[in-house]
Amino acid sequence: MMQVNTLIDQVIFAWQQLQQKSPLVQCITNKVASNYSANVLLACGASPAMIDNPYEAESFTRITNALNINLGTPSSEQMQAMKISAATAHQKNIPWVLDPVGYSPILKWRSDMVDTLLTFLPSVIRGNASEILTLAGESIPSKGVDSTLDSKDVYPKATALLKYSPCIAISGASDFILSQETDQVIEIKGGSALQPKITATGCALGALIAAYCAVAPIHIATIAAHVHFAIAGKLAYESAPTLGQFNVAFIDELFTLNAEKIKQHIDIQIH
Repeated sequence: MMQVNTLIDQVIFAWQQLQQKSPLVQCITNKVASNYSANVLLACGASPAMIDNPYEAESFTRITNALNINLGTPSSEQMQAMKISAATAHQKNIPWVLDPVGYSPILKWRSDMVDTLLTFLPSVIRGNASEILTLAGESIPSKGVDSTLDSKDVYPKATALLKYSPCIAISGASDFILSQETDQVIEIKGGSALQPKITATGCALGALIAAYCAVAPIHIATIAAHVHFAIAGKLAYESAPTLGQFNVAFIDELFTLNAEKIKQHIDIQIH
């Protein structure tokens, strides 16, 4: 049974390891998110590499510390690279994160690729409530790639996905983390309502989860990445409550996170 105080210590240690090791994270992500995800990883202490060409995918994945795959705006070449890199990561035991953006019957081409990628057993599946519930087999109304559901209503049904991955992360007003490691569900509060109004924050969170997975156990890494985002969002909003200023302040807060801020501002519950 996980205890909150122990979990906080593990999150702090994971953050310290991220700063010390600066893991190389390969991101096959969408064109909207590529620059922002790279800047988020740099701000948090990781080293991004946006290698998404199928001719380079296998050789590069072999030298990465973690892989992030995001299906936001997939091109044909990106799709080939995703399959190659996921297979390589699975073969080489490199942690990798799957972000099934837009998974739905409407976007069948990408959704079929997600189904293929699941056979390579991602370390973490992360998404918004609608994506996760659809991936778990529930038919729901769609609003493009935005969630139409609340994460707290979805996590009980998301346990079905644990057969594909040791960790499931559902983002929303509260984030919920499910893991094969425990029957307990971790709820992470914080952040700001402005985060979804900035393009690619969710995509960048997937990349940060991958970075943490390179330096910590999968479930702790996933929790730590969400805590990092939640605290940064909360503090950024306190100093910069308008959207443009918040965007800059959020990156600054990601960069200036430290152990004391984690202890002071972490808002975590175990269910």
